[in-house]
Amino acid sequence: MKLKICGMKYPENILEVGSLLPDYMGFIFWEKSARYFDGEIPNLPRSIKKVGVFVNATLEAILEKIKSHDLQVIQLHGRESVEFCESLKKNTPNLIDVIKVFSILDTFDFAELKPFENVCDFYLFDTKGKLPGGNGSAFDWKILEQYSSNKPFFLSGGIGINEIEKVKQVLKSNLPIYAIDINSKFEIEPGLKNIELLTSFKNNLKL
Repeated sequence: MKLKICGMKYPENILEVGSLLPDYMGFIFWEKSARYFDGEIPNLPRSIKKVGVFVNATLEAILEKIKSHDLQVIQLHGRESVEFCESLKKNTPNLIDVIKVFSILDTFDFAELKPFENVCDFYLFDTKGKLPGGNGSAFDWKILEQYSSNKPFFLSGGIGINEIEKVKQVLKSNLPIYAIDINSKFEIEPGLKNIELLTSFKNNLKL
């Protein structure tokens, strides 16, 4: 089971979180986000994959960020089409993974995923809210029992220290959950993560 810590913003805090050795660290390149990242990513352990999070960005903008920040993963959090995902895959090195996000509230038609099967490496399921991510609330994970794809996915949306037991239970299922994605429930303020809470969460889950 992998761990992704998303919404990083401040260099010193990035290094502190990096010392916990999460598998993925997410940087949001959507200007409207309170966690918008416009700095320089400090040197991190090579085991941590840097994820660029984009919302309806142009292909050119994404390629520029991949180059300038040495990103290994691209997370598409908007209304990106199958054709866009396909174009992104064709224009990036083989080392680039693409995560396509789908937001869930009360119901979700998993048939929506089928066209994306061959143009992304992972799905990410989070909670539909006013913003594309970072809303701090969880959707009903029982909906995932309807998931019929074999493609591994990231589980996100309002996961905090109080959800540890719930997370452990869903991890016992046969669902192909690849990673747990955490963000706003571990913040002192947007983009500034609480190291003690992150350490406790990681240790309790034994990730």
